[in-house]
Amino acid sequence: MRIQLCEHFDYKKLLRFVFPSVAMMVFGSIYGIVDGLFVSNIVGKTPFAALNLIYPFIAVLSAFGFMIGAGGNAIVSKTLGEGEKEKANQYFSMLIYVSLVLGIAIAVLGITTVRPVSILLGAEGEEMIENCVIYGSIIFAGIPFFMLQNAFQIFFITAERPQYGLYTTIAAGCGNMVLDFLFMAVFEWGIAGAALATISSQFIGAVIPVVYFLRKHNSSLLRLGKGPFVWKVFWKTCTNGSSEFVTNVSGNIVAMLYNFQLMRFAGEDGVAAYGVLMYANWIFVAILFGYVTGAAPIIGYHFGAQNHGELKNLFKKSMVLMALGGFTLAGLIVLSADILSGIFVGYDAVLFEMTKRAVLISAFAFLICGINIFGSGFFTALNNGLISAVISFLRTVVFQVAAVMILPIFWEIDGIWWSMVVSELLSFMVTMFFLVKYKNRYHYI
Repeated sequence: MRIQLCEHFDYKKLLRFVFPSVAMMVFGSIYGIVDGLFVSNIVGKTPFAALNLIYPFIAVLSAFGFMIGAGGNAIVSKTLGEGEKEKANQYFSMLIYVSLVLGIAIAVLGITTVRPVSILLGAEGEEMIENCVIYGSIIFAGIPFFMLQNAFQIFFITAERPQYGLYTTIAAGCGNMVLDFLFMAVFEWGIAGAALATISSQFIGAVIPVVYFLRKHNSSLLRLGKGPFVWKVFWKTCTNGSSEFVTNVSGNIVAMLYNFQLMRFAGEDGVAAYGVLMYANWIFVAILFGYVTGAAPIIGYHFGAQNHGELKNLFKKSMVLMALGGFTLAGLIVLSADILSGIFVGYDAVLFEMTKRAVLISAFAFLICGINIFGSGFFTALNNGLISAVISFLRTVVFQVAAVMILPIFWEIDGIWWSMVVSELLSFMVTMFFLVKYKNRYHYI
């Protein structure tokens, strides 16, 4: 039975509604990790380090897709809550077309700058630089598909069809896994094979939703049609989604700084260990982001409908679930540290021990990061992009940069791993401050 945005949500119904989003995020993270798994075990340690070195730059430029998806979703869901379905469809269509145009522009920019940026980020030796350029150039060519895929994943939820987003992600993910094996293990195309497999899966993830939403009778709340450009809506989308943009851009800029510091303290091994740590975090953070992504349209809808009772209900249940989820994930990371490290770098004993220690330390960050992620996403859903952006900026830039620059002075490479934990603790204090400060304005407590 289909669950509608306008309904009252108990724990069971809320979890049922967000489950496709969580599964979609987790599966998307897993198939993204497959590239690194194949590159590390089939192509080698240097290409694996190169992939991890250039990826943050790719993610920085592609963050516009997350901004439009999250920020636009807040506007579209709020408009639906106000009862203006036709206007919501126009906004949705406009934002999809804007995503495509921006994707093409970003692809051109990325391809033309990938070599100098690779050198700037610390790539050493001709082999590592060439691997960065090959992987980065191919991935940038697929950025338009990647941006569309991310936007559609969020809009599937607003359209009350979260399961379709999950099916699309599974189709794209399976395609990526099969092609990774074919291109690298069978055809032996090296790191280029990993990149080609990725953009092929992104093409699948973009085309399937286009076909679905173009259908006049797709039985969902949204349909792709005429979408005249409305500057006011575009600007509001950017401000609403600024926190997601800040989170992605700043998070990856900080990742570049982490790599730079690790090259100083541990060289290529440090970058490889950090890559495994990021892959492990992607899987577990995806669960938390999946919940927030799935719950945001419900929050936005009831905010637009001025249903304060249901808003309080959603806030309370979400805080409980985020707290429980964080403690559970921290425990799972501790229990799986050996397995995660062994899968990626089990062939190198020294690198294995370094990676395992990094994973174990990072587990402490999960005790509170769920609350921080929800706090930022909650304010985005309330159409308060400024507060959401402040939380994200402090969490992913200010606190992390300060920690990763200061702590290694005292604890060297361990200081780099503890930086993640310290930044989440400081972010938790800021998030709770804003949640308490704005409780009377939005009536969620």
